[in-house]
Amino acid sequence: MRYTELVLYFTTTPTLIKTAFTMASKKTFIATPLLALTAIMLSGCGTGEASIASSEEIKAATPVPVAIALPTHADIYATYEATTTIASDADAPVVAKVSGDVVNLFVEEGDRVEQGHVLAQLDGERLLLEMLSAKADLDRVRGEYDRYTDLAARGLVSEAMFEGLKYDLEALEASYELARLNYDYSKIRAPISGVVSAREVKLGQSVAVNDVTFRITDTSELVAYLQIPQAEIAKFSAGHSATVAVDAMPNTMYIATIARISPTIDVRNGTFRATAFVNNRSGELAPGMFARFTISYEKHADALVIPRRALVEEDDQTAVYVVLNGEVTRRVIETGVEAGENVEVLGGLTGDEEIVVVGQSGLRDGSKVLASNKLPDSYTG
Repeated sequence: MRYTELVLYFTTTPTLIKTAFTMASKKTFIATPLLALTAIMLSGCGTGEASIASSEEIKAATPVPVAIALPTHADIYATYEATTTIASDADAPVVAKVSGDVVNLFVEEGDRVEQGHVLAQLDGERLLLEMLSAKADLDRVRGEYDRYTDLAARGLVSEAMFEGLKYDLEALEASYELARLNYDYSKIRAPISGVVSAREVKLGQSVAVNDVTFRITDTSELVAYLQIPQAEIAKFSAGHSATVAVDAMPNTMYIATIARISPTIDVRNGTFRATAFVNNRSGELAPGMFARFTISYEKHADALVIPRRALVEEDDQTAVYVVLNGEVTRRVIETGVEAGENVEVLGGLTGDEEIVVVGQSGLRDGSKVLASNKLPDSYTG
């Protein structure tokens, strides 16, 4: 060691040590890096030479704080994800079957109704009179028919006249039933059970035959049409279950079931169409919502599972960092099914290793770490 370097070493080293312990008494957390720096400098004095530690050496000697986790054994499902808009499979416009003025409205949008429930009343006075007139004609001819029945049995009237009376009676019965039906149509009724999704008429409005007056939607079960690529179709069959997520309820998952899969390909996009029904008895979902479907089609029981965030993708390899005695070792692994935040490990881990799940971005083989199994509230990297 040259004289000037020796003087520099013995001049600076005590000062650094003193500074380190002085600052440690005030801010304990900075003592470790400074002591590590001093140790590196002292280690440089081998055969009579002194050296200043490089930034790389300082970084290598400073433990990196990381969060760790243990692999677990759990059932994991192979899944396929698709997005589409959910709709109602039972959506019926309510049309007026007779003309008239709206004199009463009994429901509003959002009301729950049952099939046959009266939604509105049209002015039916004319229809009532037509029904009463038909009833009177029917009663008159029925009375005549009853009188002539006995006479026909005794042969006092011609058979042709009696048969003609019988046909007149049947025609008047049909006319009366038609008049009664038209009068009943003045009450606009719900064709299906569901929710009133739209009211298209106002009080006093005149409506004509086939005018749409209301719309009833059954939202207890919604339908979605999923497009499945040809290469994936062998994985699916009717009866497979799926979970459904919508942006409106980000913390809630809903259950769907694939009811059928079309046997033909849509020539426009080369996909098969799968029809899935979503249980919506809670009423939280609404037709028109955009939804993400995750379909489970294959179960891997008791699989070795690790968090997806532990993976490090480098050089076309998938690896994790394993912690042992305060150091990390890069371990190449083989992965399988990915589901949500977890991934299946097929090889490379035995299941009892501690792996880094947070903080691995700056690690390399042999890096010193300060491991904790408590995840931070937020982190970057």
